[in-house]
Amino acid sequence: YCETYADLVFNLKTMLPEFPCPEGGKPISFKSTLLTVCQNEFEGISRDSLELTDEEKEGKDKEELDFIMMGRKKRCLATMKFIGHLFLRQLLAGRIIGEVIQDLAMCHDANALPGEHILECICELLLSIGYTLESSTVGKDAITQVCGRLLDLKGRKDRKGKTVYPMRIKFLIQDVLDTRAAGWKKKVFKQVAKTKDEIREDAKRDEKTQKNDGSEVVVAGGGPPRLPAG
Repeated sequence: YCETYADLVFNLKTMLPEFPCPEGGKPISFKSTLLTVCQNEFEGISRDSLELTDEEKEGKDKEELDFIMMGRKKRCLATMKFIGHLFLRQLLAGRIIGEVIQDLAMCHDANALPGEHILECICELLLSIGYTLESSTVGKDAITQVCGRLLDLKGRKDRKGKTVYPMRIKFLIQDVLDTRAAGWKKKVFKQVAKTKDEIREDAKRDEKTQKNDGSEVVVAGGGPPRLPAG
């Protein structure tokens, strides 16, 4: 529901551009509040580990612990995707997004190793907004630096010669790099309900492209199909 919630925030900004400050004084703008919330979420993802404390583990079996860990991971990825959709609706600036992904990737410290969940979050965000972000100069610079960093991390090895990150993370990074190299075009398979007219259009497209595997090529991060009416 990330896109739906982003649409909701877009309309709220139009309806409530600012609101009274509880302590009085200058009204609080919707945009400044949104920026603060997003910044806190980014910092939380960068700071917090998915690992559970001994207190959190107490009295729980492996299945329960795995469920909690998966929930935390899903929340991180959903947050990144949601923030990406806010950017696509021009609610967050490309400069801010660029700085955030550079910080998450720890581009300022070549020896640092971001957590696996952080790399997954970066990849999730890039696959959600890559095309649009790279369309701007500041965004292109940030993506170039981050993708270079991801490539370096993908091949990073420890002192014993063993790769630092598991194959799952390496494949995810490679998917981002390949998608970017292809102009952010990506083949996807979608199982969604379609009208008869949509099915006919798909059949015509497949006939022209000589492709009938049920896939379609989309632009990763090409922006929402429409901007909600404000």
